[in-house]
Parts: sequence; structure tokens; C-alpha cells
Amino acid sequence: MRAGADSQEGALPKDDPRRRFELLALPHLDAAYNLARWLTGNAADAEDVVQEAYLRAYRFFDGFRGDNIRVWLLSIVRNSFYTWARENRSPRLGFVAETPEPDSVEDERVLWGSPQSDPEAVLLRDIDHATVGRLMQRLPSSYREILLLREVEELSYRDIASITGKPIGTVMSRLSRARDALRGLWHGEAAKETLGKDAVAKEAHDGI
Repeated sequence: MRAGADSQEGALPKDDPRRRFELLALPHLDAAYNLARWLTGNAADAEDVVQEAYLRAYRFFDGFRGDNIRVWLLSIVRNSFYTWARENRSPRLGFVAETPEPDSVEDERVLWGSPQSDPEAVLLRDIDHATVGRLMQRLPSSYREILLLREVEELSYRDIASITGKPIGTVMSRLSRARDALRGLWHGEAAKETLGKDAVAKEAHDGI
């Protein structure tokens, strides 16, 4: 895997920074847009954030020295979003302030050994994408962000920590809370749907 990456890097045009940036950064445009879309809550603002993020990324591309440009780009998208949110506060904006962190380090340590197959993770795999997307819109932006990075982009905890600037323990605890919040919304909708069906059945029965 590493050899392939080195080979690709060696094939990039070193004397054409713009072309080199395009070859490395544009393949991750969808991931950048997805993150911005879930942070802002709407497509129009997401496009503005991504445009600004890619302008910043190109401006500072000479300083990129890492081996994971996707993580680097998503970090810039996230920073661009928070800058944009402070400056614009559009009526369309779905931004919700950061959720509180755990009260103690002990709160985070409890989740270090959380298995990947915990109930919330299983739930995310079982719910259809349209329902997940609709429910995620009702979560705070920090929850939408962490769910997207982990469940959709399938990034490691370390990469997510790098993007968000949070300790790995905080990433894990926030992910657990985000999954739990999503599960609560889903169970709430399921209960309403059941009540609705029961009401229809009762009305039909009474009308007999």
C-alpha cells in the first residue's frame, strides 16, 4: 500500500504545483462537501464552505508535509466552516454550538474499550440511508460531524482526532453520545409510527 502511494507521489508533476494540487485534492472533493453539508445543514452554504476551504488548501499547499491529504483537507473544511459560521450566521444555517465534553477524564476512559459492534453502531448499519440522513439533521453539528467522519468516511479515531483537534478519548466519547442520540431519535419516530398505525386500526375497527 505504501509502495503504491510512493509511486503515485513520484509520478506527480513537481514543477506544476497547481496540477499537483488538483491530482491530490480533487479526488476528495466529495468527502469535503459531505462534511460541509452535514455541518451547515444545507447545500448552498456547504458549497461556500468547500470553496473557501479549497482556496485555503491551495494557498497553503506548499506547507503540506503529511501523507494523508484527505485528513488535511477535512481539517481545513472544518476550520473554514467555523470561521464562516462566525462571520455569516445565514438564516439557512443549521449550525449548533459545540456540545459539552465529559466532566472528567474518567468519563472518557470508560469508552476506550467500546466494541465496534455496540448497539448504536449496529443500528446505524440497519437504518436506511434516507432515514439516517433525515434524523442526523436534527442532531447538533458536532454530532453530525463525528458520525459522518466515522460511519460514512470510515476514518480512524486518530484521523478524526487530527481533524477535530480533540483527544482520541473525546472523539470516542462524543461518537458514543452521537450514536445514542441518533438511536433515541429513531426509537422516538418508530414509537410515533406505531401509535399512528394503532390509531388508524382502531378507527377502522370502530367504523365497522
